[in-house]
Amino acid sequence: MQEMNAPLMSRGMKAVLTSQFLSAFADNALLFAILAQLKAEFYPEWSHPILQMVFVFTYIILAPFVGQVADRFSKGRVMLFSNLFKFLGALGICLGLNPFLCYGLVGIGAASYSPAKYGILGELTGGDNLVKANGVMEASTIAAILIGSVVGGILSDISLILALGTCTVLYALAVIANFYIPHLVAARPGKGWHFKKLFTDFVSACRTLWANQESRFSLVGTSMFWGAGVTLRFLLVAWVPFALGLQDNATPTYLNAAVAVGIVVGAGVAAKFITLKTVSRCIPAGVVIGIMVVLLALQTNLLPSYAILAVLGIFGGLFVVPLNALLQEKGKETVGAGNAIAVQNLGENSAMLIMLGLYSLAMKAGLSVISVGVGFGSVFAIAIAGLWVWDRARKK
Repeated sequence: MQEMNAPLMSRGMKAVLTSQFLSAFADNALLFAILAQLKAEFYPEWSHPILQMVFVFTYIILAPFVGQVADRFSKGRVMLFSNLFKFLGALGICLGLNPFLCYGLVGIGAASYSPAKYGILGELTGGDNLVKANGVMEASTIAAILIGSVVGGILSDISLILALGTCTVLYALAVIANFYIPHLVAARPGKGWHFKKLFTDFVSACRTLWANQESRFSLVGTSMFWGAGVTLRFLLVAWVPFALGLQDNATPTYLNAAVAVGIVVGAGVAAKFITLKTVSRCIPAGVVIGIMVVLLALQTNLLPSYAILAVLGIFGGLFVVPLNALLQEKGKETVGAGNAIAVQNLGENSAMLIMLGLYSLAMKAGLSVISVGVGFGSVFAIAIAGLWVWDRARKK
């Protein structure tokens, strides 16, 4: 375990950030490359979202186990083998194997990777540097998502095998970067690998985190944020042609990019001005997110829409980064950082499925996308305001 005063940008931290950037870049480029492949091979359109569902379900199914894997082994080695799973999945697609099964293999790698990549931050640094490390991690991840998505689309238009091959090479480079992460001692070495015990231990970790006021507060906040983020992505696709009258496929992508850029900025601001002792400062930012969604839904011009979404992203970064750091700190003190992130992943992915399901039901019921946007933003703002009131009440 590193000392609390360990430098923020140590060699190990640089290796973690490099691996994360390459892996996240490849994750997002690969998604667009596979979607292009499905279109080229005339898969029915209803099969496209199933690709994302396969990915999300791996997180939910593996949630009871991946956190304990991250805590029972050196997290750097867990990251290495997780990226190896991703590499094999991408390679399988290049070789013509079933894209759904191969993307499921990538999902297994991603689900295993997540608790380790965040959990290791608390082992490489500590104190207020942990918030800063989370800010750098979040900013680099969002940058990788943004650039990877664009590059994946561009390369797919040039050549599918070029796009898929590039993703495979990037995963290989991420594996190499993992070798430069220090071989840290396992946080919680285990004595056995009985699945029943792993499951009961995970349930116990869930209960422990939900029983703690601060970790429960963080779990609710981050789950709502990422559930809303995925829903907003689909909302934009439907909203652009309806509200702006633009029929192209690029505009929703550019609008999503505005959100991503905003999150990078917000993550940097959070790392500089919010500490573990002042986490509650982030809650009003969540209310603003909901208000921005309402303003966007009522917008009919493109340029103001970019500005609204950039502001939304900034407040999103301010909201989620401190909550992540709080959960890692409380998780490290109670159930282990890896277990804490695994519980968080379960909450976030469950929230994604629930919110997307409600969004689909609203659209199927015939509600206009503007009505759905206004309702979605209003409910989110009210829910975060309720979280704010709850946080103030628990401190009295």
